[in-house]
Formats: sequence, structure tokens, C-alpha cells
Amino acid sequence: MDEEYDVVVLGTGLKECILSGLMSVAGKKVLHIDRNGYYGGESASLSPIAKVFEHFGQTLEKEDKYGRGRDWNVDLIPKFIMANGLLVKMLLYMKVTHYLDFKGVDGSYVWKKNGKVYKVPSTEAEALSTGLIGSGMLAIMEKRRFRNLLVWVMQYNVEDESTWKGLPPASTMREAYKKFGCDENTMDFAGHALCLYTDDEYLDRPIMETIPRVRLYRESISRFEGLVTPYLYPLYGLGELPQAFARLSAIHGGTYMLDKPVDEVVYEDGKVVGVRSGDEVAKCSLVIGSPSYFEDKVKPVQQVVRAICVLDHPIPSTNNSESCQIIIPGNQVGRKNDVYIVCISSSHHVCSKGSYIAIASTTVETGNPEAELDIAFKTIGATLEKFVSVDDVVVPTDDGSESNVFITTSYDATSHFETTCLDVLDIYTRATGDVLDLTKEPEAEE
Repeated sequence: MDEEYDVVVLGTGLKECILSGLMSVAGKKVLHIDRNGYYGGESASLSPIAKVFEHFGQTLEKEDKYGRGRDWNVDLIPKFIMANGLLVKMLLYMKVTHYLDFKGVDGSYVWKKNGKVYKVPSTEAEALSTGLIGSGMLAIMEKRRFRNLLVWVMQYNVEDESTWKGLPPASTMREAYKKFGCDENTMDFAGHALCLYTDDEYLDRPIMETIPRVRLYRESISRFEGLVTPYLYPLYGLGELPQAFARLSAIHGGTYMLDKPVDEVVYEDGKVVGVRSGDEVAKCSLVIGSPSYFEDKVKPVQQVVRAICVLDHPIPSTNNSESCQIIIPGNQVGRKNDVYIVCISSSHHVCSKGSYIAIASTTVETGNPEAELDIAFKTIGATLEKFVSVDDVVVPTDDGSESNVFITTSYDATSHFETTCLDVLDIYTRATGDVLDLTKEPEAEE
């Protein structure tokens, strides 16, 4: 460790491992350290199942209670991957896909006030047939309005005013819904189940922030043959993702040290000059790290409550899906923020056959976070085990430009990795001064 490096990365969460891989591929000499004895940090998948009990301060009474313990790979942070989203583009850009196997997610659903779960319509044809908008003559008219909205979104071209339909790029989504005569119910599921917004602030934002989100959903479904939803999930759990990027970094010369304590980040005149572990110091001029290594340089901005539930049945009303996502829009249950449910099973090699893992999450709004997931628990049905956590979402207090220490943000309540990747791209630009173009082949420095 007593060497000089271009970059020292602290923590092996997904964000840190992507950045480590990017730096190594670019020809940087990288040292990657984690105080834990496993990869993944916050985004780890725990195996065997006894580790899950241990993580939450409990004990598994019988080792084989839920089948073979090593069949379980339980995510701490529940998220799916948009098939045409930023994470897939990063995987392809860095040629990491051959370290991983993926499977499509079977169902994408949205919850309504009537307590029913409906499939999310994503095409013009489904917009006309969905039961989500109801039945009868008024519902038929609303379905047509929603279909017209989808057609407009897919055809919209900033350079071609004939496609605007009287809505220039600076128009708000509220104005767009009004233009097409969409009711509040349609606005609710379009904004939250298609565009994946977590609240309604987007309504008064420009349409050009929302149009790409609808297109991402549609394009993700058609990205790979056989997909019936826009979501992918890696076999053996999300913990495979940071490990794949770590392998890439190692191939390009990156050095990894797990179970290595980090005692101090060393500064001179406000600039980072190294990282100390015991009597060893790794010299460097740039540090990238998880917020857990910089408690004095981050601040909490909100909290997320998550509940990992072990089931012996698929989630009701999801057509016996082996994997699915259910979004419960906040407006439908008197909340500001949405509630998310992801469900996976042995088909993704994350649990024993006949078992299911459902993970519910939302942004905390009250002093009783677990109770905020009650609607999710009712939707999920009977549980065999439940593990609840409440975690701060923290952000760095500065942009790192003065110290050359660049800190990632912790994981939010969103059900996908788009915000995760935006943070990675932002840190890469701040740390290197370069904008990462995911459409080009990565080039190593001479």
C-alpha cells in the first residue's frame, strides 16, 4: 500500500466500482479499498440467508429453514435496471456484460385507490385496452386521450414545430395533460408508473424533462428480444454489478484491498495527498469515496425506509409473476412520495425454489417510517420474515474541487439506477474535467 497512485477509491458500492473501472480503463493507477470483507457496500447482496439475519441483528434458528442458505442472494438496496438506461449503456461502454447474466422482469404494475393492481400500459394499443382507466363510454374517451398523448410524446421533435401540437419545448407537463384532456388518474399513473417520477413536482417543469422518460420506458421494452417490461435484473443479485466493474478495474491494473481499515484521509494545505491505514499511507492526488468514509463532509437530506420480506407465494394480482415491480403513487394513498415494491424469486437465483423476496421502500415522511409501508405490506400479502431499515440519504457538503475528494451520494428510494448513474457521470466530470461520452469506445491514456 505504501505506493503512489493516481486515484484511491474508498468503498466498493456500485458507484465507487463504476468510477474505479472508468479510471482504470482510462489508464489511471487505482487503489480500491473497502473496510468490509465483501464487495458492494450499501448495494451488496447478502449470502447465505443467515447473513441477512445477522445484518439486521437477528439469528436464523435453523440453517435449512428456507432451503439451502447459499441459494439466497438478498439485495440491501432494491432496484431494477432500465434496459435502455444509463447503467446498460455503461455496461456496454466498458464491456462488462460478459461478466454478468441478466433476465427480464415479468411484470410492471401500478396500484389504484380501489386497492387493485393494474398492468402498466406502455403502447398505443395497450392504452386503448387497459383496465387502469376504467370501463364505459367516459373511460373509452379517456383511453383515446391517453393514446393521443403517447403518440405525441413519441413523435415530438424540438426541431420540427409541426410535431409540437401547440406545445413548445418550454411548456409544462401540466399544460400538456390539459391540452390532451387527460384526467388526474391518467396524469397520476403516466407520471409515476411510466415516467417514474417519485412526486408531482414534474408537473410544473418543462415537457422536455418528461418526454425522454416516456421514451426511455418504451425503448427499454424493445431494447432486447423477449422483454415484456422495461426492466432487467442480474442473476444472483445486484451485488454482481459492483463485482463486475471491480473485475474490469483489476484487469486494467487496479489494486483491490478488502477488509482493510481506513484510518485517515491525509490533507496538505486543504488538498488530499493520501489515505492512511495503520502505519501505511497510499499517496495520491485524487480520492473518490462512499459517504460512509466522510461523515464530516456529508449531510442528510432525507430518509428512506426499506423492508425486505420473505414470501412463499407470488404477490397477489400479478398473474403469478416470478418477478415484478409495483408502484403505488403517493396521491393514491394520501402521500407526497410514491411507495415501491420489487419482487424477485428463484428464477433470478436469489432464493430457494418456491420462495420469493419482496422489497418495499419509500421516502420517509412521518415519525413512524415502518407504518408508511403498511399499504405495501397489504399488497404483498402474508410474509414469513420481515427486515426493516431506515437509512439517511446523504449528499456531500461541497463539490470536491478544493480538496480533490469526490464523494458519492447515498442511494435514494427510486426503483431504478438512472439517478445512480447520473451521480457517477457528474463525479467523473468533476474529478477529471472530461464529459463521458457513452457512445464512444473508451480510450486508455498513453
